[in-house]
Amino acid sequence: MAGAAGPGSGPGAAGGDGDDSLYPIAVLIDELRNEDVQLRLNSIKKLSTIALALGVERTRTELLPFLTDTIYDEDEVLLALAEQLGNFTGLVGGPDFAHCLLPPLESLATVEETVVRDKAVESLRQISQEHTPVALEAHFVPLVKRLASGDWFTSRTSACGLFSVCYPRASNAVKAEIRQHFRSLCSDDTPMVRRAAASKLGEFAKVLELDSVKTEIVPLFTNLASDEQDSVRLLAVEACVSIAQLLSQEDLEALVMPTLRQAAEDKSWRVRYMVADKFSELQKAVGPKIALSDLIPAFQSLLRDCEAEVRAAAAHKVRELCENLPAEGRETVIMNQILPYIKELVSDTNQHVKSALASVIMGLSTVLGKENTIEHLLPLFLAQLKDECPEVRLNIISNLDCVNEVIGIRQLSQSLLPAIVELAEDAKWRVRLAIIEYMPLLAGQLGVEFFDEKLNSLCMAWLVDHVYAIREAATNNLMKLVQKFGTEWAQNTIVPKVLVMANDPNYLHRMTTLFCINALSEACGKEITTKQMLPIVLKMAGDQVANVRFNVAKSLQKIGPILDTNALQGEVKPVLQKLGQDEDMDVKYFAQEAISVVAQRLRKLDFPVKDSEEPSIPGVDKNLFLRPRGPGEDTGKGPACQLHINTRDTLAQLEIAEAMHFPQSRE
Repeated sequence: MAGAAGPGSGPGAAGGDGDDSLYPIAVLIDELRNEDVQLRLNSIKKLSTIALALGVERTRTELLPFLTDTIYDEDEVLLALAEQLGNFTGLVGGPDFAHCLLPPLESLATVEETVVRDKAVESLRQISQEHTPVALEAHFVPLVKRLASGDWFTSRTSACGLFSVCYPRASNAVKAEIRQHFRSLCSDDTPMVRRAAASKLGEFAKVLELDSVKTEIVPLFTNLASDEQDSVRLLAVEACVSIAQLLSQEDLEALVMPTLRQAAEDKSWRVRYMVADKFSELQKAVGPKIALSDLIPAFQSLLRDCEAEVRAAAAHKVRELCENLPAEGRETVIMNQILPYIKELVSDTNQHVKSALASVIMGLSTVLGKENTIEHLLPLFLAQLKDECPEVRLNIISNLDCVNEVIGIRQLSQSLLPAIVELAEDAKWRVRLAIIEYMPLLAGQLGVEFFDEKLNSLCMAWLVDHVYAIREAATNNLMKLVQKFGTEWAQNTIVPKVLVMANDPNYLHRMTTLFCINALSEACGKEITTKQMLPIVLKMAGDQVANVRFNVAKSLQKIGPILDTNALQGEVKPVLQKLGQDEDMDVKYFAQEAISVVAQRLRKLDFPVKDSEEPSIPGVDKNLFLRPRGPGEDTGKGPACQLHINTRDTLAQLEIAEAMHFPQSRE
């Protein structure tokens, strides 16, 4: 294919010899210069196709220089170009020619838009691995130096991401130059450059020799951690994790810990937040001894921080902190140094803090054991279970299994379930609604036997609540419970109780029976629906209240697809026809709708349906969509009608050529 490209001075000459097979490629190349942004973007995304057509030689000598010269474009075009070039090594002749891709990517790494620069740096990092050590020093390292000493901050920020990929394979002399350039960027006048350097400090430290880490990286870390910009200081905290993993305990205590203590008490809440967010990683990096002596006091301060965001971030790390403590003396440390602070957070004024704590506090039961859980943690669980914030309650209920494993289901039922039942009967309907929504989750935690014993009656009581939203939620709750516990459980436990409500004197409760049947029919399957539910629905068609009757029609429409042909034809259809003659307009309307659906269902099952049994639509041939098409007849639904191809629309041409194969037309 490469050899087929016609002669010419630029990539636009492809197909110049009149080869029609290359016409789409020629159009693609033309569209690289098109004024329409979308066309240029489409063409860039097909750049590999153009390169394959041109061949490796012309791609290197014509296409890449052309792309380098036309870097000034819309951001989305440049982003696509940066992404494409990262996978271009094979299209320019392999690793020996990978350096040809550096000029356009170098230009992209200096543009103003951050996402374009980041993508260009990502592609450069990818291409650097394909350079030989000699080519790396000859082509890639000079590029990094140029970017690092560029006039605009954009090039200097991009350079920060490239040091770690070229350093390991460079010679000692070049390594010294690379370290010098990185030091310069860490003290750059522009905060954006210092931020970029701080974000890559830990990554760069991992590829350096240990002596260089101590003598060069640690001083840089100390300076960045005391930078005037808090956005730089918080990134230095992140780098601290990587640096701490490289140093011995003595070096850590002397070189890193003073700076880390300072960061935990920083005047900016963002820096303190970062310390809290990275606390588990810091704890593992510094080791158990330093963690106990330095990090526990810092953690206590974070749990009592004046900013809610910091307290919430620290609360999220409570469980991990406790689990990572040394087994010997862990219980004492938690009980004396952590638990008092946790008790304060349970009644925190900020709901996000309480929610963060509730998501992890249940996990402490496995760390502290049965006795401590019952004595110290259960009162906290109870307080959070009654919290006014629904997310706090949800987080407690979601993690009941952790406590169940430690104290057992009986103890759990004696302590927490009374509180759940109390909330389920709360005077405020929104509180009851919240508990209903958690019930399937709770049922899964407790198991079917315990659920039947303690909570089943509660779920049934919600079905006759005086608030419609509760009855509706209770109906959906039953469906989820059946999905969790199975149809046999539903048949023995739920369905009989639901069907009894069909005789309730209150018509609202009789309607709830229909709503439950609608929800349960699909979960229970054909047999239970046909044998147990359908007779009740048909019986309710004679109800005195019109609202019940039209809901019977809606229910029959809903469960129709589940029923077999005999039930539809022999039982459902006569009832619907009777309802279709009802004196109430609403009943008549919904019955007609249901008859139409049932008729379609019977037709699909190849059951004969008379024209008179299906509502007709004036002016429409109802068999139009059912009869087979004649030869040459077009319904207007196929690909021929939906696909309008402009012969100049190259993207469509390429996609059709690559992805679609039209079969030959048959007589």
